[in-house]
Amino acid sequence: MMRAMLLSEPGQRLRLVELPIPEPAAGQILVEVEACGVCRTDLHLVDGELPEPKLPIVPGHEIVGRVSRLGANVSGFRLGQRIGVPWLGWTCGHCWYCTAGRENLCNEARFTGYQMNGGYADYTVADARYCFPIAENHDAAQAAPLLCAGLIGYRALTMAGEARRIGVYGFGAAAHIICQVARWQGREVYAFTRPGDTAAQAFAQEIGAVWAGDSTDAPPRKLEAALIFAPAGALVPTALAQMAKGGVVVCAGIHMSDIPSFPYHLLWGERVIRSVANLTRRDGDEFLALAPKVPVRTQIHRYRLEQANDALDHLRAGEFQGAAVLVMK
Repeated sequence: MMRAMLLSEPGQRLRLVELPIPEPAAGQILVEVEACGVCRTDLHLVDGELPEPKLPIVPGHEIVGRVSRLGANVSGFRLGQRIGVPWLGWTCGHCWYCTAGRENLCNEARFTGYQMNGGYADYTVADARYCFPIAENHDAAQAAPLLCAGLIGYRALTMAGEARRIGVYGFGAAAHIICQVARWQGREVYAFTRPGDTAAQAFAQEIGAVWAGDSTDAPPRKLEAALIFAPAGALVPTALAQMAKGGVVVCAGIHMSDIPSFPYHLLWGERVIRSVANLTRRDGDEFLALAPKVPVRTQIHRYRLEQANDALDHLRAGEFQGAAVLVMK
């Protein structure tokens, strides 16, 4: 048996339960979880903002752990190896999107901690195709946020193209990772936070932002791109208003409130609005190879497994900078 935090119905608290340790099917790996990041997507799941979750469900998709058992037909991994398990947990492998290297858009895709039990538990099973080796010299808890905040943030950053002046709206777990990557690449980062959140603004500048202010403020220079990590649709026209011609606004969250109407002149000038959906294995390979070169340093707040509800509450209230991580031992 193993411990797990279980969501029975959206809007309810997670319950600490005992479940049988799962058996890995063909193509799967049984992972002994060392740490699991607490992502804002988990908060959307628990709060009922994501459609049709598999219930009951064990949340969590920023998983770092050890290979405990290999299912049939799994190669390339060894017992005891440290691996990471991300949000994208399974795809069909044969549709147009999958064969074109765009498996992040597979219509049959299933997601860790949403349609497949995740990492708020002592053990989980994962599709070997969507597991990544994690360096042994990484602290498991420090590495956990890389598996979603890092990967989705990296995909959002690539959507900005060659933009040199990048605005980041919502300076949470993803932003504090991608700010480090962008600065290492020689870009300027402008951080936008909740109005009056001077602690987050100071943190952003400590991480490397050249300017930080309220989400309603105008930066000292027009931006060439904006990455929106906050789930607030009203930030889209706000960001457009700060965009130079030809700039791109990237909506990086899986959930966002409705985007209000805005005048066409904000979009005119070949400005672009686009979204980021999930991740590809190429994103994972590229980012996990890049992170130690920067090197990315995650600021984390550790919680025990049974404190998962506290971690979610603190994330919802914006009570910390960086990322929350559940540590199993």
